[in-house]
Amino acid sequence: QRCRGYELPSLEVPGLSRGVWINRYRKQLVRSISSQFLEEIICYMRKLDLLSAEEAGQVQGVSSLSEQVKAVMDLLAGKGSYASQSLQTYIETTNSQLYLHITHLESLQNRYGTGVELGQLERLTNLLLVEGLTDIQQKEHDVMQIEATKGMRNVAKKIPLEKLFLPLSKVSIPPRISVTVGVAGIGKSTLVKLFVCMWAKGEVNKDIIFVLPLTFRELNTYEKLSAERLIRSAFPHITEPSFISNGTARILLILDGLDEFKTPLDFSNTVVCTDPKKEIQVDSLITNIIRGNLFQEASIWVTSRPTAASQIPGGLVDRMTEIRGFGAVEIKDFLDQMFLENKDLSSQVLGQIKANRSLYTMCTVPAFCWISGSSMGYFLKNSTDQSQEMTTVPKTLSEIYSYYFKMALSSDWQEKQKETPRIEQAINNSKKIIGNLGRLAFYGLLKKKYVFYEQDMKAYGIDLSSLQGSLCSRMLLKEEMQFSTVYYFSHLTLQEFLAATYYYASAKRAIFDLFTESGMSWPKFGFLNHFKNAVQRSLQSDDGQLDIFVRFLSGLLSPQVNKLLSGWLLIKDEHNSFRSHVVSFLQSCLNTDYVISSRTVNVMQCLYEVQHMELAKTVEEAMKNESLAGMLTPVNCSALAYLLQVSEVCMEETNLSNCLTYNICKSLLSQLLFCSNLRLDNNKFKDNVMELLGSVLSGKDCQIQKMSLAENQISNKGAKALARSLMVNRSLTVLDLRSNAIGPTGAKALADALKINQVLLSLNLQKNSIGPQGAKKIAEALKQNRNLRELIVPPHPPVVILHCLLSLHSLQWNFIQSKAAKALAQALHSNTSLTSLDLRGNSIGVAGAKAMANALKVNRSLRVLNLQENSLGMDGAICIATALTGNHGLTYVNLQGNRIGQSGAKVIADAIRTNSPRCIVEM
Repeated sequence: QRCRGYELPSLEVPGLSRGVWINRYRKQLVRSISSQFLEEIICYMRKLDLLSAEEAGQVQGVSSLSEQVKAVMDLLAGKGSYASQSLQTYIETTNSQLYLHITHLESLQNRYGTGVELGQLERLTNLLLVEGLTDIQQKEHDVMQIEATKGMRNVAKKIPLEKLFLPLSKVSIPPRISVTVGVAGIGKSTLVKLFVCMWAKGEVNKDIIFVLPLTFRELNTYEKLSAERLIRSAFPHITEPSFISNGTARILLILDGLDEFKTPLDFSNTVVCTDPKKEIQVDSLITNIIRGNLFQEASIWVTSRPTAASQIPGGLVDRMTEIRGFGAVEIKDFLDQMFLENKDLSSQVLGQIKANRSLYTMCTVPAFCWISGSSMGYFLKNSTDQSQEMTTVPKTLSEIYSYYFKMALSSDWQEKQKETPRIEQAINNSKKIIGNLGRLAFYGLLKKKYVFYEQDMKAYGIDLSSLQGSLCSRMLLKEEMQFSTVYYFSHLTLQEFLAATYYYASAKRAIFDLFTESGMSWPKFGFLNHFKNAVQRSLQSDDGQLDIFVRFLSGLLSPQVNKLLSGWLLIKDEHNSFRSHVVSFLQSCLNTDYVISSRTVNVMQCLYEVQHMELAKTVEEAMKNESLAGMLTPVNCSALAYLLQVSEVCMEETNLSNCLTYNICKSLLSQLLFCSNLRLDNNKFKDNVMELLGSVLSGKDCQIQKMSLAENQISNKGAKALARSLMVNRSLTVLDLRSNAIGPTGAKALADALKINQVLLSLNLQKNSIGPQGAKKIAEALKQNRNLRELIVPPHPPVVILHCLLSLHSLQWNFIQSKAAKALAQALHSNTSLTSLDLRGNSIGVAGAKAMANALKVNRSLRVLNLQENSLGMDGAICIATALTGNHGLTYVNLQGNRIGQSGAKVIADAIRTNSPRCIVEM
């Protein structure tokens, strides 16, 4: 191969000796040099007499490319600074992309370090692959999302981090726009750091030449930028960003933290810009990059909280993923790491958190797990003092954050000398800092501002030199950026808590609306008026932005929080003046004419924070006693909606039988969506309710796994509504429709759904008069459906088909008769998933028994067969006996009520004794 000849230009790298260049970038060189370029290097080094023919031969004799590169590097490194300088200059002048790639790797490693601790990051290496944002993710506060979904998404598909930017199949292409969402504190920035470190080490996506991580915190400091200036500003070592923008190498541009961007993205009105050198508003620059007008060939990865991610039109997003929260094992491991030197304390903390369902659910978020664990640990370590305020285990959010706050405050002065003046001075200084931080937090919250800069801190009277103690280090984090310093609260909820403490203190003396920072508003006097104003604004909000703020505001009026923070932020017993009025006002907000929203549920959460639980306890007791019938007034429905999220009564099963009407059911839909096991029996539901429930089952965030609608008034129209939802539902595994009136038409609709649905495992159609035609349609569907394990049909329906389709599907008392039984039997020939079939009371007769026996000779999946009261007679018993002779899978057969006589019984007994000794037959 022809060697390239180049003069050695003078090139100085500040702070870097020529002699150490090879050793400094050895790993990057080994990973990045191609076989062709290695040959060119060897040829050029031979021309300079830096490699002999013998040495070149030794290199080429090494088997792998990486070992060959290592051998060349070792040889050149041993020949002094001139050899190292020659290699550096040759790479820079002949392969500028490789040279820049190597220096870029070093820049990232200096910025991000060697990596992150893997102990708590296994969940980050497998992301949830989701199909867009759910309604609750687009509209609700992060905490409300966690509480409603119990911290778990109903998502089956996962994607490893190393495949995040690869095609999903051989015929697809890599995604251009990828979006990863997660609630505040779940680990989005940690995920970005993990990926960048893995890429820099060559562990993932080696096809990507440049990974360019940017944060919206950085972008907030600019008003205007061009695409090329964006690259130069963030990565000064990339002096010629043109090849980044022209797509000559595969680029991944990371935009981390969209929720922290100061300007909303407007994809509808943004002016198109295709010139990478033109400076435009930063928000327009971002929208043009995402739309593909700039960096057309680059892959873009955006991370964000869910509500902010909804700004990006779904049609522009090629792949959406979500970071899952902690599971039970991870919560335990996380707490063990927190209390590494005190395993007993870790176990106690976990036990206390587990005892509170709401807190345990919130601990699926790492940042909240830290706050909650710290607070509970502080309480347990200090509860031995038996001081009056430390004897009650923290249960509410306000109590948890009050303990965290008190822990942070105490650490600042507790170690000082026990001199009263010094302690008082420390407390007063802390109060001043907290007051200013609270004001910053409150008005930042109103502006949806979560990142603050030095000018913000000074504008709110915060002395930066005072932010050194334990209090601020636990509340506020500081990050040095390239051109500025940013500050942000340790977690969104800490900002909301401090905002509530500021509002609480200010509301007692303010004469104007505190929500108007300029002070220009109608006069507003008294704490109660300011409190009502805050709650009303929360109720009117579309995105739940103020929900947690008003919870904390309410919690500051609870007796326990007053005890904890008296002398610090609160005056002892001052809550007594307001509490009863606040409770009355909050309860008045529940008088909604069967219109229940997340805001309504949050009012119940406010009542819980203020520790007024009489209403919720009354409804919960009625749930336990199954005596809700007749008591579900609008106010009680609000309490029920709240209990569906938090009550232990609903953990295993949510039983709302014999108590719901159409209007009540409609008002509870958004809460029913997340009940995993739902019983709605005997509610006199008609087809219009099935339309409502069908809309719930069709939702992509539906988490209902079991639903019983037995003993209602559902006809074929209602069955059709349910069938339509089953065609798209991915969560429901058990559906009980016994004792309704869906008829043959309704059975046909369900059968059509079963041909598509691959999730349902059990279907009960007992006492539905589906008849032979309905049974036949079910049987035909079972030939295609391979997942149904249980099918129960009414007397005279093709029970076999139903059992094949839906595990334990019940067709009893459907009068399917012999023809339908034959159809079901035919389905059993091909169906290998059904394990239980209940055909009792169907009059299948001898002909049906014969068909069933022939099927059982072939079928090996069925374990339970109920043929009770089917008019089999002795001839039918003989048919079943022949089946038992050839089938060794059945473990239970019921032939009671078939008048098989002594002769029939003897034939069955002989068959069992000789061929199926493990099978139990009831005659």
